[in-house]
Amino acid sequence: MGRSGELSDFQRGTVVGCHMCKKSLREIATLLNLPRSTVSNVVLQWKREGRTCPLPRCGRPHKLKEEHRQVLESLAQEQTFPSLQALTSEFQRASGANVSSATVSRELREMGLRRRGSTEGRAKERKKAKKAPVPSCPDKVDVSRLDLRVGCIIRTMQLPETDNLYLRHVDVGEAHPRTVVSECVPVNQLQNGMAVLLCNLKPTQVRGVASQAVLVCVRSPDKVEILSPPNGAVPGDRVTSHGFPGEPDKELDSIKVWDQVHADLQTDSQCVATYKGAPLQVAGKGACRAETLSDCEIILTNGGTA
Repeated sequence: MGRSGELSDFQRGTVVGCHMCKKSLREIATLLNLPRSTVSNVVLQWKREGRTCPLPRCGRPHKLKEEHRQVLESLAQEQTFPSLQALTSEFQRASGANVSSATVSRELREMGLRRRGSTEGRAKERKKAKKAPVPSCPDKVDVSRLDLRVGCIIRTMQLPETDNLYLRHVDVGEAHPRTVVSECVPVNQLQNGMAVLLCNLKPTQVRGVASQAVLVCVRSPDKVEILSPPNGAVPGDRVTSHGFPGEPDKELDSIKVWDQVHADLQTDSQCVATYKGAPLQVAGKGACRAETLSDCEIILTNGGTA
């Protein structure tokens, strides 16, 4: 094989094949009549990138030779320098290459490396962080603070010695179902059915039973319906409103947050649940809606109060 010109794909594959057969770089160079540096570059490219064919050239070429880039990579990974200038000086001494700090910085970026241990850079970042103003705005109160989830009603039973309180076991996507005590929304709407629940109110005790979530319903002057999730929703899916991003509170401090959000919750003319006009929805699956109640308020049913 010749010593000049770009290596063919076959030549590069032969180099890698010899390397995989445990031959040394010197042996491969002698066997294939190639410069040892060329063999080293082909093997190194195969180890780093899993390929032997060079990518098409685009943009300006590297100012550093491959062996110099290896020296720079080693210095950047294994040693600590107080500044880019110090790294550049050590690289020039170790490699004999005469390059600027700008070139060193560009080569590091192309290698996907950041200057490690740059005390100068870290000091600047810390100083900048200290100066950055901390936004001081009151806590926002909107629907994103509510942990609204899709749940599946597993079982419903009437609480003993009550006329209109029901205990329900609801799967909300957790390891164990939650117990929910609520007023008498029609049982046939809830047994083995899907619903929307508020899951981050503090649990309350109702007739000795812990109520761990609250059913979300829609109410007109003479009727109450559950708020139903879209088809395809599964227990644990979060219900959100477009335009109001954010993670819900781990636990709402009080019902006051709900009281403030509640004023802007209602169904529209198509029975779709909305917050400030934006649909309550399960991402990618559709909007939540009432069965028949349009232009009505959205409420919570918990412990016999609605």
